[in-house]
Formats: sequence, structure tokens, C-alpha cells
Amino acid sequence: MTILENEFLWPVRVYYEDTDSGGVVYYANYLKFMERARTEMLRSFGFEQDQLIKEPGVIFAVHSLSVQYKKPAVFNDELIVKTEISHCGRASFDFTQSVLRASDETLLCEAEIKVACINAEKFTPMVIPKTMWSKIKQGVVSGS
Repeated sequence: MTILENEFLWPVRVYYEDTDSGGVVYYANYLKFMERARTEMLRSFGFEQDQLIKEPGVIFAVHSLSVQYKKPAVFNDELIVKTEISHCGRASFDFTQSVLRASDETLLCEAEIKVACINAEKFTPMVIPKTMWSKIKQGVVSGS
């Protein structure tokens, strides 16, 4: 894991189970790789999603996304998922994510993803808790 300015890098290895009958990464698995990277980015800021459900009672859910597939990844490839928070709203984060082949940094897939902050009991939108918002905003700006 590495954070450079507001860029978070997370390594992923392609396993056989990630591929389809053609031997390439099944398209939906890129979204799983990106989900893992966003989770690890939150963890790097000190937030565990299971703890967030308990206190302050929030979950994060994908609201919308736009994805473009450029080139295929194959079994045993080492990938890097690059994650950036492009916008911090009152009740959502916008992420820019890309998946690159680690060996030559070829862009394989890129996405714009909006993640909403949801009340864990009511499943309704809620404002991102101030302590969380400020810590993430500080980490994104300072690169920590």
C-alpha cells in the first residue's frame, strides 16, 4: 500500500478464480478490485467499515459508476489499483480509480465512482461524520 499526495495504490494479484472461460479477468472482478482498494484506503485513514456501522452508525454504498475497459488482465498478472478521492461532498465521496498492470503500467480499466454515506439503521442518506470527513480531507491534502 502506498499513498502519494491524494493517490492510494493497492496491489492485486489475478487468481484463476478471477478469470472467465477466455482466460481473462471477468469484467465484474475489476469492480471487486476497486472495492478492495477503497476499503483499504479507508483503513489507511484509520476507519474499519465494521466499526463504522457500530459507531457512528454509517455504511458506504456505491451510488453510481461509470467504467471503461481498455485492455485485458490475465491469470497471474500483478495489478495496481490506483484510487483518488476527486470530491468530498456532504454525504458522498467521488472516486477516480484505475487498474494498471504492474509490470509496464498499462492502463487496463478506469472508473468514476460515487459512494454515498448511508445511515446503517434506516438505509437513508446521511451527512458524513465531521471527524471522519476532516481526517479523510486532511489525509487527501497532506498525502498521509
